[in-house]
Amino acid sequence: MIKQLMRCVGKYKRDTILTPIFVVFEVVMEVVIPLLMAYLIDNGINQGNSSVIMTLGIALVISTLISMVFGALAGHFAARASAGFAKNLRQRMYYKVQDYSFFNIDRFSTASLVTRLTTDVTNVQNSYQMIIRIAVRGPIMLLFSLGMAFSLNPKLSLIFLAVIPVLGGGLFLIAAKAHPVFERVFKTYDRLNNVVQENLRGIRVVKSFVREEQEEKKFKAVSQTIFQDFSLAEKILAFNSPLMQFAMYGCMLLISWLGAQMIVSATMTTGQLVSLIAYTTQILMSLNMLSMVFVMIIISRASGERIVEVLEEQSDLTDPPQPLYEVVDGSIRFEEVGFSYYKNPDKLCLDGISLSIASGETVGIIGGTGSSKTSLIQLIPRLYDTTLGRVLVGGEDVRRYDIGALRSKVAMVLQKNVLFSGTIKENLRWGAPDASDEELERVCRLAQADEFIRAFPDGYDTYIEQGGSNVSGGQKQRLCIARALLKKPKILILDDSTSAVDTRTDALIRKAFREEIPATTKLIVAQRISSVMDADKIVVMDGGRISAVGNHAELMENSPIYREVYESQIKGGDADEIA
Repeated sequence: MIKQLMRCVGKYKRDTILTPIFVVFEVVMEVVIPLLMAYLIDNGINQGNSSVIMTLGIALVISTLISMVFGALAGHFAARASAGFAKNLRQRMYYKVQDYSFFNIDRFSTASLVTRLTTDVTNVQNSYQMIIRIAVRGPIMLLFSLGMAFSLNPKLSLIFLAVIPVLGGGLFLIAAKAHPVFERVFKTYDRLNNVVQENLRGIRVVKSFVREEQEEKKFKAVSQTIFQDFSLAEKILAFNSPLMQFAMYGCMLLISWLGAQMIVSATMTTGQLVSLIAYTTQILMSLNMLSMVFVMIIISRASGERIVEVLEEQSDLTDPPQPLYEVVDGSIRFEEVGFSYYKNPDKLCLDGISLSIASGETVGIIGGTGSSKTSLIQLIPRLYDTTLGRVLVGGEDVRRYDIGALRSKVAMVLQKNVLFSGTIKENLRWGAPDASDEELERVCRLAQADEFIRAFPDGYDTYIEQGGSNVSGGQKQRLCIARALLKKPKILILDDSTSAVDTRTDALIRKAFREEIPATTKLIVAQRISSVMDADKIVVMDGGRISAVGNHAELMENSPIYREVYESQIKGGDADEIA
């Protein structure tokens, strides 16, 4: 885990190294100050020597100022190092997630990845800053102060050696009890984020079904679990403070009592006792610092483990050693394909799929809910890999292509249409970053989007809110189709992506496809049978298998499933119109 995290320090190694160096200088000056005080009391104040008082007084002021400067420099470099480390860590995690397949993302869940990129990184950042500064300052202060204390009075200093094992044992027990609780807390945070994300994304549904109270109960239940776990963890960590206080004040009392007796017996001077008490404070403060670092490490250890899980996760989709970069044409062939989201051949959602599609053909795919239509088309751009069999595009197994090259030639408009914050132009140019305004207008005319875009006051410069909340469902679908067309793909896949437009607009979009992009292979997944009736080939899916393949007339004669869907939609619609 440590090696993985340290790779993210990057160009902030200099700041990381300078921080402990300045901390050492700061500690040296702080350790010198009590020694100067002892000389000041014994040789200046007690002797009434004003020149010694003046000289040592100036030396104390200079030492304090130098210590303050070193402390400020240490703080500055520690802040830069930790913030830079966190920035690199977030970037590396984010870039890693970009390489994930859908399978990898499903394994973690979106809510969990968000928590790891935010809360967990912040915990590790805080811990890193404490380690390079406080964790260095504590031990050095402890060693230097112990050394000075033993040089002043070895007998009294033995008290510290008796206290340190007690503190060490106590801190070990606290860590052993607290770490499992924090691991549980951060997993519950994932659940909390999931509840919040679901609620915000589906807020319209929540309000339309008046489910606010139930959503509040769901949130309260998860929040209460976090409260209980955090309370338990904090109760365990709370033992750290009284343990430190007991050690600190116990040492102070013993040293004061025994030191007073030594002064009376003339075996110790007043200045030495004052210095020893100052060193006692420094020793115990350094132990307190170490306990704080210890607590932070306990918290961040669970976060670090979760971050490393993301960094070490390997995508199940990788480029071959010598990939193909050219997709010859838009032909597609499925050869005895079986697919399972769990990579389990015994639990296939697609089974025995064999299908050939010629380049330039228009293919409709229809079937009931859960018939695995979407699962089938997701194998073409290699969003998932087949569990059994293979998929060929342009005559080559999709696993032989460079993933980027393959997907650049396959445009896919998914069921859940997504627009991003930005203007309409910016959203469209996801399909081709260098596309001209004329090209944008052309694809929008094909997707029947140009008319409504021009009706906006700002036209193509209209700002789209997050998630496309300021455009209708049908407008969003047409913009997503236009964006896909801008890629000039060899294969265009529409996954139920005209469901929110009227039948006339749907027909116009299909007509534009036939006339303007005849060489592009077009796959249309639809629930509405009118969207696929004029396709060159229609595939009927049922229970993860291909039930029938043919054109409209052939399926009306040979496929009971297709005929039933046709009659329920077309005749049902006629009956409604007559009524």
